[in-house]
Amino acid sequence: MRFGILGPVEARREDGVTVSVGGARLRGLLALLALDAGRIVPTERLIEGLYGERPVTGEGNALQSQISRLRRSLDVPVEFHPAGYRLVVDGEEVDAHRFERLVREGRAAESAAVRSELLGQALALWRGPALADVREVPFAPAQAARLEELRVDVTEDRVEADLELGRHRELVTELQRLVEAHPVRERLRGQLIRALYASGRQAEALTAFEDARRTLADELGVDPSPELREIHLAALRGELYAPAAPGRTEPQDRTAGVRSALPAQLTTFVGRQDDLAEVARLLERARLVTLTGPGGAGKTRLALEAAAAVKDEVGLVELDGVAEGGDVAQAVLTKLGLRVGQDSPDPADRLVAALAGRRMLLVLDNCEHVVAAAAELAHRLLSACPDLRVLATGREALGITGESIWPVSALPDALAERLFEDRAAAVRPGFALDEDNLAEVRRICQALDGLPLAIELAAARLRSLPVAEVAARLEDGLGLLSRGSRTAQPRHRTLRAVVEWSWSLLDEQEQRLARRLTVFAGGGGIEAVERVCDTPDALELLASLADKSLVEIVGDRYRMLQTIRAFCAERLEEAGEVGTYQRAHASHYLGLLHEAAPHLLRAEQLEWAARLDPEHDNLFAALTWAIVDDHAMALRIFADLSTYWWLRGRRGIGVRPARALLAALGPAVPTGLEAEYAICVAGAAESGAHLENAKRLMREMDLISGHPQLTFFWGSFVGPSIDDGLLELMMERVKASPDPWISGLNHVGKGFLCYLMESDVAGTEREFSLALDYFRSLGERLGMAMALSELVRVAAWRGERERFSELIEEALRLVGELGAQEDIADLLCHRGEGELLLGDLDRARADFERAAELARRVGALEGTTRASCGLAEVARLRGDLDEARRRYEEVLAREPSGSFGESLNAVQIGVALGWIAAAEGVVEEAVARQETAFAAALHVQSLPVLASAAEGLAGAASLRGEHDEVALLLGVGKRLRGMTLPGDRDVRRVAELARAALGERRFAEAYARGAAMSREELAGLL
Repeated sequence: MRFGILGPVEARREDGVTVSVGGARLRGLLALLALDAGRIVPTERLIEGLYGERPVTGEGNALQSQISRLRRSLDVPVEFHPAGYRLVVDGEEVDAHRFERLVREGRAAESAAVRSELLGQALALWRGPALADVREVPFAPAQAARLEELRVDVTEDRVEADLELGRHRELVTELQRLVEAHPVRERLRGQLIRALYASGRQAEALTAFEDARRTLADELGVDPSPELREIHLAALRGELYAPAAPGRTEPQDRTAGVRSALPAQLTTFVGRQDDLAEVARLLERARLVTLTGPGGAGKTRLALEAAAAVKDEVGLVELDGVAEGGDVAQAVLTKLGLRVGQDSPDPADRLVAALAGRRMLLVLDNCEHVVAAAAELAHRLLSACPDLRVLATGREALGITGESIWPVSALPDALAERLFEDRAAAVRPGFALDEDNLAEVRRICQALDGLPLAIELAAARLRSLPVAEVAARLEDGLGLLSRGSRTAQPRHRTLRAVVEWSWSLLDEQEQRLARRLTVFAGGGGIEAVERVCDTPDALELLASLADKSLVEIVGDRYRMLQTIRAFCAERLEEAGEVGTYQRAHASHYLGLLHEAAPHLLRAEQLEWAARLDPEHDNLFAALTWAIVDDHAMALRIFADLSTYWWLRGRRGIGVRPARALLAALGPAVPTGLEAEYAICVAGAAESGAHLENAKRLMREMDLISGHPQLTFFWGSFVGPSIDDGLLELMMERVKASPDPWISGLNHVGKGFLCYLMESDVAGTEREFSLALDYFRSLGERLGMAMALSELVRVAAWRGERERFSELIEEALRLVGELGAQEDIADLLCHRGEGELLLGDLDRARADFERAAELARRVGALEGTTRASCGLAEVARLRGDLDEARRRYEEVLAREPSGSFGESLNAVQIGVALGWIAAAEGVVEEAVARQETAFAAALHVQSLPVLASAAEGLAGAASLRGEHDEVALLLGVGKRLRGMTLPGDRDVRRVAELARAALGERRFAEAYARGAAMSREELAGLL
C-alpha cells in the first residue's frame, strides 16, 4: 500500500487501484499517521489534530472509533500502543517521505545535472496542493503550509541547477508563473532576471527588477535585498552570463565584390538587444524593413548590428551625403563600387543588372531627406532582384507595399542608465552607477527622453563636469550637449544639429504646427491641438509630423520629445507667437478644469480624475504661465486644480505656485475672485498679510456657496482658531448650504469639534457616521475615507478589533481607487497606530514601514515623520529603548529649529521620550521631558493630545512616588479624552502601581476627582 498527502489524501494498492478511505476526518487521521509513518503518534496529538484545542466530549472514544473505521478501510495494520497509535508501513511508502529523501540527496549532489534530476523527481511526486481535501481538519493548515514552503524552496534549488546547466530559455515561462504565484520571494525574482538576461531579453530583465522593487515596497514595505540589488547591478553593467543565441555565428568577411564593408564599431552595443532580435525576425520574413524614429534614437547603429548578423552579402550605403533631389541610384552604385552595365545611362538599370543574381542585404541609411527617391529605387530593386533584401533607416517610412516598419523609440530608464554608465566610463575611468549617482543619472536620462545620441553626448561631458553639474545644466540641453565626435557626420555632432536637420525637412505648414505644439507640456489630443494651435487641418499635419518622427503618438495623444520641443519653442519665440498660443493653451485647460470641478466631488470623480491625469503637465504649465501673465486666470486655475490635487493625494504640490501667485498679486484681490484667492492662501500654507486679508474677506462675504472645497482646504491647511470667531461663522454658513457635499463636511467639522474640543467620544462617532452617510449618498470616495479614518480611531480606542479592521480596509480601498499614495501612507500610519493600541506590534511595524516608503516616494514629509514616530513607538513597546530614542531624536533633528515648540509632534515625542527615560530609570530626565511636553500641549488645540500629556505627567509623578497625583492625573486624562484607552500599556502600568500603593478606595476617589473636574477646575489645574 502506498499513501499520498502531496495533493488530496489517498491510499493505493500495489496494483495502482485507489482505496476509498472515507470522509474528511478519516482522511485527516490517515494523513496524521502517514506523516509519522512507522512511528508512534501520541493520542493527545491525534485528538488535537483532528478536533482542535477544544475537542468533542468523549474524544478518546471518538478517536478509537475513527481508528477502527480506518483499519476496516485499509489493508494495513494500525497498531495500538499505550502512548498512541502507529501506521505500520515503511516511510518510503508515503510520498512526503520519499519527497524529503530525494530532496536531501539532490541538495547533497555536487553535479548540477544530478541535482536537477533528483530535485525534479522529488517535485514530480506532487499531485496538487498538499493535504488539499482535508484543509478543514485542524492540523492540516499548518502542515500544508510547511510542505508548500518546502516545495517552493526545492523548486528554487532545482531552477538554480537548471540555470547552471544553461537552460535559461526553457526556464523563463516557468519562472514568470512562479513569480506571479510567489511575488515577494526574492530568490525567484533574481532567477527570473538571470534567465531573461541570459536569453537575450535584457530589457525585460531590467523591467523584472523594477517590478520586484515595486512589489516588495507595496506588499512588504521593504527595499530589495543586497543579493537582488547585486543581480540588478550586474545586469546594468552587462556582467550577467548570457550564452550566444542558438545558430548565431560571427559575421563573415563580406567585402568580396562590395567595397562598402560594414565599419567596425568602436563602442559596445547597449540597450537594444530586444530591438535587434525583433529586426532579425523581421528580416527573416520580409524583404523590406525600415527602421524609423527621431534623430539620435540609434537607428543607424541598430541597422549595422542587425546587418552584421546576416549571413548573406551586405552592402551599406549612407545617403546623408546625397543632396535633396540628388540621384540616389547613382549614389548606391558608386558607394557599392559596381561597374556593371556601363553601356546603360540609367543608374537604376545598372543596379538591377549588378544585383539581380546576388543574395544580398542592402542597407540604405538616412533616407529621410530623399525619401521619395529612396522608396522608388527600393521598390524597383526588390521587384527585379528576388534574392535582395533592403534594410532602410529614416525618420519616416518609405511607404511601399510590403514594407515592415520597426519604430526605434527612446530607451527605457534602466537601459538608458546603463548606456550612460558605459559611455561615461569611457571618458572617466572607474565611473559606475551606484547609490550616490543613480538619481542624477536617472534625471539626466529622463530629461533627454532616453535618446541614445543625447545620452552619449551628456556622458561625454563627464570629461570636465561632475554628474551633478551635468544634471543641473540640462535646462539648456541643446547648448550643453554641443560637443560630439569630430568624425561623426556634421548633423550628428551636436544635439542641436540633429534637431535642425529634422526641422529642415518640414514644409511651412508642418513647421507652423510644430512650433505651436510646444505650448503643450505633456502632449495633447487632437481636439486640444486644433483649438489651441488654431489649425483646422491639424489631424493631417500631425500624422505627417509623426511620420517624420517629430511627434510621437501615444494612445490618442500627440507629444514631442523634450529635445525637439525645446528647439521648436525657439522657433515659436522667433515667430513672435509665444504669448498668443500660451494664452490659448491656458484658456483651454482652464475650461477643462471648470468643466471637471463639480464632477470631482461626486461618484463620477474617478472618470474625471482619469481625464485630468494625462493633462497634469499641461495644467501645471498653464498655471505657471498665468502666474506671470494673467493673475485672474491663475487664481481660477489654482482653485479648481487644488481639488484635483486633493483628490489624487498630491496636496503639497500646490504650495510653491500658490506662494508665487500671492507674491505676484500683491495686496490687491481681483473683484469676484475672493473665494479663489482664499483657496490660494490656504494652499500656500503660510501666515502673514495674505492670511489676515483672506480671513477678513471670509468674514465679510459668503465664499463657500460657489466653492465648497474652500471649507475643507481652509480647515486642513490653515485650521482657524476657535477664538477668532471665523470657525463658528464658517460652520453657520456650511450648515445653511443645500449642497450635500458641504452637509457631509459640516458633520466632519462637528466631529472634529467633538473629538478635539469636547471630550465627546460618542458625539465624535455620531457626527462622522452622519458625514459618512452623506458622502456615501454622493459616491465621493475621499470624503468617505476621511470620515472612516476617524471612526477607525474610535474603534481602536475602544479595542473593537473587528470593527477597526472593517473600517480601515474600506478606507484603504477607497483611497486606493483614487490612487492617492499620500493618503494611503496616512491611512497605513492610522492603522499602525490602532494596531499599537490593539496590541499587535508586528502588524503595526509592517504598516509603518510601508507608510514610510510610500511617503518617501511621493515626498510627503508629514507622512514620513508620522511613520518614523510609529516605528519608534513599536521599538519602545518592544523594549528596544536605544532604537526608540534614536528614531525619535532623528525626527526632532530633521525639523527646522523653532517649528516644534508648540506642535502636536513635540508633545507626542516629548511624552514618548519621557516614558523611555522612565523605563531606563533616569528619573530627572523623565520628569523634565513630561513637564516640557505638558507645557507644549497647553498650546495645542487638541484635548486628546492634552490627555496624553496629562497621562505622561502621571508617569512622572509615579517615579516620584506621588501616587495620589498619579490617580488624579489619570482621571484628568479620562476627562480630557472622554475615555481611557484599554490598550495603553503605560497608563495601565502606572495605574496598577498607584492602586497597589494607595489601595483601591483611595485610588478610585482621586481618579474620580480628576475625571469629574469641570472646565473651570481643569483650567485652574492645568
